[in-house]
Amino acid sequence: MFYGFYGIMDLMFPLFFITIFSIIVFAFFKGIREWSNNNKQPVLSVPAKIVAKRNHTSRSTSNHDGHHHHSTSTNYYITFEVESGDRMEFYVSGKEYGLLAEGDIGKLTFQGTRYHKFEREI
Repeated sequence: MFYGFYGIMDLMFPLFFITIFSIIVFAFFKGIREWSNNNKQPVLSVPAKIVAKRNHTSRSTSNHDGHHHHSTSTNYYITFEVESGDRMEFYVSGKEYGLLAEGDIGKLTFQGTRYHKFEREI
């Protein structure tokens, strides 16, 4: 009975390690591919309107030497609508997120899926 359990564990540990390593490698190459694709795209500036803002907050807890450590990170996103009616959502910095409001109209500058800036009309 115990030999069967340890035999399964001897098989599961390498499979678990290979699976986690594969996920990390996949995410790395996916990021490189998106970065490269964005670099090949032209930088465009188009009239746009901010139609939505959202954020995603994630929390994690770790335990080191009996002490609980909590960390929080927030990602910010803004959805723009261009003249054709198409909508595009971009990841933006917290500072940029705070300076812009839904309903703002101006010129959106982007490259592929990479946000550059938004200049409001005055």
